[in-house]
Amino acid sequence: EEDTTFYFMKKRRAKQYLKEKYFDTEKFNNGDGVEFEPFEKKMYDVYNGVNKDSSKAIDILFDKSDQKKKLLRQKAQIVFQDPMSSLNPRMTVGQMLTEPLLFHKLAKDLDEAVEMVKELLVQVGLKPYHVDRYPHQFSGGQRQRIAVARAISVDPDLIVLDEPTSALDVSVQAQIVNLFEKLQEQLNAGYVFISHNLSLVRFISQEVSVMYLGRIVEQGNSESIFKNPLHPYTKALLAAAPIPDPKKKRNRKDLVGGQVPSPINRPAGCFFNPRCKYRMDICTKEYPPMFKADENHYVSCHLYSTSQEQGGESK
Repeated sequence: EEDTTFYFMKKRRAKQYLKEKYFDTEKFNNGDGVEFEPFEKKMYDVYNGVNKDSSKAIDILFDKSDQKKKLLRQKAQIVFQDPMSSLNPRMTVGQMLTEPLLFHKLAKDLDEAVEMVKELLVQVGLKPYHVDRYPHQFSGGQRQRIAVARAISVDPDLIVLDEPTSALDVSVQAQIVNLFEKLQEQLNAGYVFISHNLSLVRFISQEVSVMYLGRIVEQGNSESIFKNPLHPYTKALLAAAPIPDPKKKRNRKDLVGGQVPSPINRPAGCFFNPRCKYRMDICTKEYPPMFKADENHYVSCHLYSTSQEQGGESK
């Protein structure tokens, strides 16, 4: 795999979001010749055309042929953070949901598309008569259900969920997460779930990647990450998460201080070294590779380089 750097312009300065990739493309191969890689938060900007760089990695998302681009748009869908801003206020629910069905020729005509939309609305917990309403006539949770219906309407293989519950009340969050669980079983689609809510990540995810300043610092199955965190940053995240037990004390020894460095001018060596209490000389000089700590558990930290010298692996 090749190292890849993505830059996004912001106020005349290039902001670097993703420096390197450690992705298993086989998990998201849809069998139609297009590979979908789980991508970092800002990668959906590339997918949507905000950044059309000509690098090889972006060619996966922006193939020059219209046929491949159309296939990608059907097979990979996104549910955005704010349902109000992601839905067109001038279009009814029916207009928004019939459009992709007709564009991708999943419906023969408008009448069939409308019937399919009504079935989609029922599938996400809404009513068929909602087809004639506008986004402002719905609650936040209902609007997010509409966004989900739009995403699943084209039968995608991959759905990117970008903080899909952060703009919702706690009670509504639970309903939306349960909807995701139900739809995943029905559709057999892969999710890339992007969230700061560790409880939701643990509940919905099978594989977890922890990122710091655009790089994956730890990666593995959900149970392994939450029960045996290895990277100092992962430990700090879990230590900062609230515990729903008033009698249980929080482990504050793993909390970190300091400020997050600028993503434009990141530290030399390991990006986390200015805030890490385990910092060594090598941490300020070399960025650590991914070391294999256990089966399906990788960590990017020099603390684990000793075990690798004794027979471990790195990637």
